[in-house]
Order: sequence, then C-alpha cells, then structure tokens
Amino acid sequence: MDASARLAAYIKSHPNSVGKVVDFYNDKDRLYQLDLTAGNKELDKATITDTAKFDQWVTQKLHDNNCIYGIGGYMEHRTIYTGIPLFDDGHNEPRFLHLGIDIWAPADIAVYSPLKGKVHSFKDNNNHGDYGPTIVLEHELDGLMLYSLYGHLSRKNLDLLYIGMPVDINQKIGNFGDIEENGHWPPHLHFQLMFNIEGKQGDYPGACRFSEKEKHLKNIPDPQMILQFPKAVNR
Repeated sequence: MDASARLAAYIKSHPNSVGKVVDFYNDKDRLYQLDLTAGNKELDKATITDTAKFDQWVTQKLHDNNCIYGIGGYMEHRTIYTGIPLFDDGHNEPRFLHLGIDIWAPADIAVYSPLKGKVHSFKDNNNHGDYGPTIVLEHELDGLMLYSLYGHLSRKNLDLLYIGMPVDINQKIGNFGDIEENGHWPPHLHFQLMFNIEGKQGDYPGACRFSEKEKHLKNIPDPQMILQFPKAVNR
C-alpha cells in the first residue's frame, strides 16, 4: 500500500481525528473555483502583475458568487507564474505546476491545524512571489509520517512558535496574511501535504516543473483528502 492509500485508510478509520483548516460550514458556505491557468482569459497580464488589481478580481469573484472562499490549485498548470523569477528564470523549464491547494479569502481569516501533531519548522520566506510567513507541522498517523504546510500567513503568527511545540486538532495556528507580508499575493492560504519533507525547514516547493509531476504525485497527496470540501461553483 503506497503512502496516499495509507493516508486515505487512516482518514477513513479515524474520521474524528481530522479537523478543519479554515472555518467552513457546509450548510451555509460556498466555494468558488478559481482558474489560474492560461484557459482563463479574464486574467490578463496587467491584472496578474498588479497585486491590487489581482486582489480586486478575486474579491469581486467571491462577492458575485456569494462565496466566502475561493479554492483551487492542486496539480494546476499555472501560467500566472510567467516572468516571476522564483518560478520562471527564463533559462530552465519553468515551475508552473502547483502542488498545493489555495484557499482565497480576506486577510486575517483564521487557520487551524486539522490534525494532532507538532511544529516541525517555520520561516518567513520573504521574497517576491514566495510564501511569506510559513508554518510546517509534523503528524504521526499510526506509523505514517505526514507534514502539512501553511503558507502566506501573517508575520505575527511566527512570534510564539518553537520547534516541537505540540499542536492539537482544530487548534488555531495562524491567520491569512495581507499583501504586504504574504509574498505580495491577494490574501490566501497555500495548504500542502508531504510525506517526505526532504530536510527542508519552514519551506517546501509549492510548484514544480511539469516534467516532475509523477515524482511529486508520490510525495504530495491531494490536500482535499484532509479538507473534504464540497464541490465548488464556477460561473
């Protein structure tokens, strides 16, 4: 049984051990599916490269569709990264394949640990287009090691953390950061799972080259396994 199958089996046999990542209520909240690929002709370069305009676009989409959160991104081929040196240096194959799920909402939205575990590491990845403040948690699930990453948080969220700090299910660990502190993106959470953290501290690539997709699929399961969100709307 591979790691993803083991994770699915754990979730199925321990349904009360999986909590929330954000406050979402199935009986009243809706999700909007955001498309950040070349297929979305609404997102022109002028909007993508101007963070304030990009933020207005996201906010308007959520408002028009009566949705509290935007959602999307797992294994999405994102052309919005074109020209951002962190993803596209102009020489090598660009890192356009998104490895986590993004949850888009206003700044300061609360973020929770969905599983019991401990703080593995944390860091302010303070580069343009990067995660900004980032927390990585470590979880031991009946012998299966799982790491969860939370990017684009608020800097204040890192102040009281320490390596090895215990974290309980549904414990608040942070807030969505604003544009000035979250890597210069519209406010959102990058949520990602990894079985092998590969020795990294407070960081792990959130996008990879398309040619590396099969390799990363083995290490990075679909975060929806934990989120368990309902189907999103997109119109």
